[in-house]
Amino acid sequence: MEDGVDRTEGASPRRHRIAVLALPGVPPFELGIPSRVFGNAADAEGRPLYDVTVCTCDGAPVPSDAGFAVQPAAGPEALAAADTVIVPPTHAMRELGSGGPLPPEVTAAIAGIRPGTRLVSICSGSYVLAAAGLLDGRPATTHWNLAPEFRRAYPKVKVDEDVLFVDDGDVLTSAGVAAGIDLCLHMIRRDHGAAAANRAARMCVVPPWRDGGQAQFIDRPVPEPTVADTTATRAWALEHLGEPLTLTQLAEHARMSLRSFTRRFRDEVGMTPVQWLTAQRLELAKQLLEITDLPIDMVAHRAGFGSANSLRAHMRTAFDVSPAAYRRAFSPKGPAGSRSRGRRAAQGRLTRSG
Repeated sequence: MEDGVDRTEGASPRRHRIAVLALPGVPPFELGIPSRVFGNAADAEGRPLYDVTVCTCDGAPVPSDAGFAVQPAAGPEALAAADTVIVPPTHAMRELGSGGPLPPEVTAAIAGIRPGTRLVSICSGSYVLAAAGLLDGRPATTHWNLAPEFRRAYPKVKVDEDVLFVDDGDVLTSAGVAAGIDLCLHMIRRDHGAAAANRAARMCVVPPWRDGGQAQFIDRPVPEPTVADTTATRAWALEHLGEPLTLTQLAEHARMSLRSFTRRFRDEVGMTPVQWLTAQRLELAKQLLEITDLPIDMVAHRAGFGSANSLRAHMRTAFDVSPAAYRRAFSPKGPAGSRSRGRRAAQGRLTRSG
C-alpha cells in the first residue's frame, strides 16, 4: 500500500483518508480549504481521490471565530484512521505563543494518530504541531506576522517565514490563508501528478501552481496605479518560455530600464527575473515530463533550456533528480512503488526551486 491506496490486484483502490482537526476559534475559510481542494481532486475518469472528514477532539461542536459553531462529522477516531491529518489555524491555540503545553484533550487526540501519518498545518495550525514536539529539528513555516513569536516559543523549529509552504516529507506546513490552498494542490500533485492537481485547481478557479519557495507578501506596499508593473511582461514571458528570453528583452517589453525592471520585478514577485524564469521553465518541463512522451531533448527545448544537458543540470540543482528519473517517478505509466519513492526524492528540495 502506497499513499493510502490499496493497489492489490483485483482490489478497488481505497481513497486517501484526510482528517481535518477543527479546534476552538478556527476560521471557517481555512477550515474549508482541505474539503474544497481535495474534494475536487479526481482521476481522469472523474473518480474522487480523497475522503475528507472534519473532526474535533471529542466529536462535539467547537466555536469558530465567525460567531457560529462548527458541527464535526467525527471525533478523534477519524484521526486514528487517517492517512493525512490537517490542522487549520485556530486563534485559541495562539495562547501557546509562550511555548506552553497543549490542552489535555488536544494532546490525547494527537496521541491517537498512527505512526507514519502525514501531518499538515495551515497558518497558525503550526503552533499545535510545534507544541506537540512534531516540528522539533524540522524546517517549517507559518504566517510571516507570527514568525518572531513562533521562533521564540519553539526555538527547536527551523522557521522560514519567507516561503509559502514547506514540504519536509511526512510533515508539511504552510503560511496563511491562500498558501493553504497552494499546499493542498502541491499535495495532490505529489500524490497523483500534475494533471490531477490542475483539474482540482480549475474546479476551484485558482492558479494551479505557486512554488513553495515563492516569497510570502511581507510588508510590501502596493504600487500606485500610475506606476508601471511587470504583470503583462510575466504573462508574455509565460507564452514564450521556449524562446531564449533575456533580461534585456523582458525589460524592453515592460518599457522600463533594466535597473527599474529588476527592482520592480523583485518587489512584486519576491525573486529576481532570472530566478522566476527558471522556476517557470522547470514547472513547464515537469508537466511535459509527466503528461507527454516527448524525448528529453524536446522537453528541454520546449521549456526553454536549450539542451537536455542544461535541463538535467537545472533539475539536479533544484530537485536533486534527473529528468528521466522524474518521469519514471511521476508518469502515470510508471510502477506505483517507483512513483512513490521517486516523488519523495523529487520533492525533497521543491520549496527552494529556481
